[in-house]
This record gives sequence, C-alpha cells and structure tokens, in this order.
Amino acid sequence: MNTKLTIAMPKGRIFEEALELLLKAGYNLPPEFDDSRKLILDVEAEDMRFILAKPMDVATYVEHGVADVGIAGKDVLLEEERDVYELLDLRISACYLAVAGLPGTAMNDVAPKVATKYPNVAAAYFREQGEQVEIIKLNGSIELAPLIGLADRIVDIVSTGRTLVENGLVEYERIKDVTSRLIVNPVSYRIKDERINELVTRLSTVVSLEVK
Repeated sequence: MNTKLTIAMPKGRIFEEALELLLKAGYNLPPEFDDSRKLILDVEAEDMRFILAKPMDVATYVEHGVADVGIAGKDVLLEEERDVYELLDLRISACYLAVAGLPGTAMNDVAPKVATKYPNVAAAYFREQGEQVEIIKLNGSIELAPLIGLADRIVDIVSTGRTLVENGLVEYERIKDVTSRLIVNPVSYRIKDERINELVTRLSTVVSLEVK
C-alpha cells in the first residue's frame, strides 16, 4: 500500500507559517524547501509529497484525492463548500472577511451592487441581512470597484486594514474571522488514518503551545 502522505499547501504567507508549524512539530524538511520554485516537492525522509497551489485550489485537490490533506483558509472553505473534513484550526494567517466601501455612502436603494472574490459568502451574508444585492465576481483588486463606480460595497479579506485605508475605503461590517485549517480527503482519512492522526497530534501540540 502507498503510504506516502500528499499535502496540498498554498503559496505565500500561509505556506511560510504552515512550514514553521511543521518544522516545530519535528518534521524533517530540507532547508531549501521554502526557497524552491517547484510545484511538487518530494521529501523522502518523511515519506511525504507537497503540492504547492493557489489558495483557492487547495480544497479542490483534497476533495478529488490528488492530495490526502491540505492547508486552507476558512474563507476558501466557506466559499468553495468542498467535500472534505476539517480536522484542526492551525491558528495561523489570522484575518477576517468584511464589508467595506467609500466613507459616508449608503447602498443604492434601487440596484445595490457588491463586488467580491467570494460570491457565495457575500450572497449568504446579505441574504441573512434581508438585503437583495447584485453580486459582481472579481478576481483581484477588489478595492477598485467602489472607486470606479462598479459597486456600492465590497466583501473581501482584511488583515491589517492598511489596503482599505490606502484606497480611501472604510470597513462597514465584519462578517467572519478567518484562520487556516488542516483538511483531509474522506477516503484518505480511512486508508491513511494512522499517518494523518499522527500529523494532527503533532500539529495540535505545537498549536496549543503557540496559543499559550
């Protein structure tokens, strides 16, 4: 039986913080691991394979079984609603989803528009508020939408709030706190339960120490 554990991880900030957790958990990862430009990295010493992907794709890889486990932001899990199990809150890359717009402006009464890269999250939030809005999906530079009159509001990830301030926007409502989570493919969880549970145990120990 193939015992190699395949882990999908997003590039960027989450990768750097997750790598630190794995090292603290005692995993023997090579020094050049975080500098590599490869998209697939095999670590024979740990019988592991890492797939480096865009944040929005991690849960897809795990759902379809090309990765056994993955590390994904809660924002992605809320938006994508993939068939995966969420095993552990890693408490890294903390941020939150928020509604923002130009200061002192009200939503259009006739045809309010909201721009976001999270259409499902945004639609659900405004539906819960009893507001009917038109959702406009964008893939980047969400802050631009209110500035050019494309939308009344945006729904986006906020970390420090600096990007909003630099673009003359203000936060109106906070929707959901976001951290990165360890997720698993349901079939892999049955077949490779020992390896996956060991990973969860070791990471849980590190996370609990980090929180204290």
